[in-house]
Amino acid sequence: MHFKFWGVRGSIPAPGPKTVHYGGNTTCIEVRGENNELLILDGGTGIFPLGQSLIPEFPLKVHIFITHTHWDHIQGLPMFLPIFVPGNEVTIHGAADPITQRDIGEVLARQMEYAYFPVREAELNASMSYLNIQEGQSVQVGGVNVRSMLLNHPVLNFGYRLECEGKVFVFTGDHEWPYNIYNKQDPDYPDYQQMVDEQRSRVLEFFSDADVLVIDTAYTEAEYPSRKGWGHGTFASSIEAAREAGVKRVFLTHHEPTRSDADLEVAFDEARKSLGVGREGDPQFELAQEGLLIEI
Repeated sequence: MHFKFWGVRGSIPAPGPKTVHYGGNTTCIEVRGENNELLILDGGTGIFPLGQSLIPEFPLKVHIFITHTHWDHIQGLPMFLPIFVPGNEVTIHGAADPITQRDIGEVLARQMEYAYFPVREAELNASMSYLNIQEGQSVQVGGVNVRSMLLNHPVLNFGYRLECEGKVFVFTGDHEWPYNIYNKQDPDYPDYQQMVDEQRSRVLEFFSDADVLVIDTAYTEAEYPSRKGWGHGTFASSIEAAREAGVKRVFLTHHEPTRSDADLEVAFDEARKSLGVGREGDPQFELAQEGLLIEI
């Protein structure tokens, strides 16, 4: 199994000279199974160049797994070339909207209404399928098993655990670690803390022993208090969780769009120093970088 980053920024694309090294496209990861099965995690703007690269493989079959439907994770889908070409088979997996009761196909079709895009979903030439995912459900794509888990974000958000030939790849999508909303003096604090601890244990089990973990790491510890509840992790929370879960290799992603490449490296270096990264038994920590191809 191998994977390639096509988009690693969060919230909004951030192209330009200050982000050219790590990349300015929003979230998209290409994963290939041992038999060249093609899976794509999220459809941010990075899915546009990915689609161009797939032309030599037409006609193709592709399974796209959407973590959640915030713009930065779906905004590239209308420009994904394979959906316009006859003979291609595109299956999109994701969550139904629990508020509006729209399934994943209906949710995604809305961004292709005429008010937003000149081509309607009904006019696409590829064979399109939409499958709603339930928490804990496993989907088999050839030799790759994909298991989902609900993670904490201000919309229904799935993390995905991919297993193939004994190798494990985990992607969180956007994720903020749950926290206690009560003060320690509040009588409801202990019960709520138990719930927080149980949820953390479940997530760490989902991560456990992964060969690769790609995890939302948007903020520094100094930034987090003013962004608490926005649904994203920090350098410290990601590093500590990876250690607890016994992960082998970690890629920190969903880079803050206002952070230049140089600023990103400074924030990463400061976190590594403050947390003593590199001690015996530590995972290998890296910044996700657009274009990086990794064999697992």
